[in-house]
Amino acid sequence: MTNMANKMISNPFVVGKYLTDEYFCDRIEETAFLLKQIVNGRNVALISPRRMGKTELIHHCMRQSDIADNYFPIFVDIYATTSLAEFVYQLGKAVYEKLAPKSEIWKQRFFSVVSSLRMGFKLDPMTGEPGFDIGLGDIKTPQTTLDEIFNYLEQAEKPCIVAIDEFQQIGNYEEKNTEAMLRTLIQRCANTSFIFAGSKRHMMANMFTSPSKPFYQSSITMGLNPIPLDTYCQFAARMFKLGERSIEEDVVRSVYEDYNGCTWFMQMMMNELFALTPMREKCVKSMLPQAKRGIILSQEQTYKETLSQMAPRQKMLLQAIARDKEARNITSQEFISRHSLPSASSVQSAAKGLLSSDIITKDDDAYRIYDYFFSEWLAKVY
Repeated sequence: MTNMANKMISNPFVVGKYLTDEYFCDRIEETAFLLKQIVNGRNVALISPRRMGKTELIHHCMRQSDIADNYFPIFVDIYATTSLAEFVYQLGKAVYEKLAPKSEIWKQRFFSVVSSLRMGFKLDPMTGEPGFDIGLGDIKTPQTTLDEIFNYLEQAEKPCIVAIDEFQQIGNYEEKNTEAMLRTLIQRCANTSFIFAGSKRHMMANMFTSPSKPFYQSSITMGLNPIPLDTYCQFAARMFKLGERSIEEDVVRSVYEDYNGCTWFMQMMMNELFALTPMREKCVKSMLPQAKRGIILSQEQTYKETLSQMAPRQKMLLQAIARDKEARNITSQEFISRHSLPSASSVQSAAKGLLSSDIITKDDDAYRIYDYFFSEWLAKVY
């Protein structure tokens, strides 16, 4: 398996997806903790900043033999969903694609148990077999369909693990009873465990630690910190060696410090640095500016489109935050005067919109642009 993966992968710094253990860095303690909760039937709320590697950790755990051999692991990303119907659609599709292909019996059982979707299933013109070919319009009664999907999971031949990524989205649905309804359904599950992963830490923490919320004390809560610097240095050196190259440790340390140990951004830089380094040569610190420019140029059109959708005052605040890198006291007269911004109330309003759209993030009293590369482009180019 490993040899085949080596032949197929030209750049070992895989970005935004999980491939195999070989290309996955560390997370030994986190993997052991998460597996322990799963095998003991506990639900887990995995809360971490975006791009810290929570999705890859989930896939890594699901690929471990203890899980892959004894459970049906199901992964569903609901980041783009805005309603219960969309949630049901994404979950139903993920469940069908995981369980139905296991056997004809399970395929037929899906149609039988999830009866509210029966009219939405269509026959494949080539094979004559039914398939999951429904649209959102086929979800007429989302709560009923969701209840049926949970019943189907409970009848599976092996225990199921359902990982729901960006779980905090349910808090934004028009249907205000979604949390309570889901909590009721999950409480009934004896054959299914859940991983609730989320990147909006305040929303997730409120969901799982507030006594007034339905999911209060329903799950073991775990966070995800940056991979230790020395561990990432060793990983980077090993990946370069795998590609018949080498890298100065100072390069890795510089990347780690620039992006505060945030996994996705480090991997992106390492991917670009690896691409810039000829085979059997060494990656050196002088390559860093070229690597950053290459990544930023590849995203420039996206950055321009993002700005085009913003109000002028949001753009002004965004550029001010980019120049400071970490901006504090953004409604103070000192900050407003230094960046020639309008009033404190307009800054506060702009910040609220930028936070809600995930363009900026706030840790304690410090604001920063979520995308480090976007921040650099704004500060130097825009």
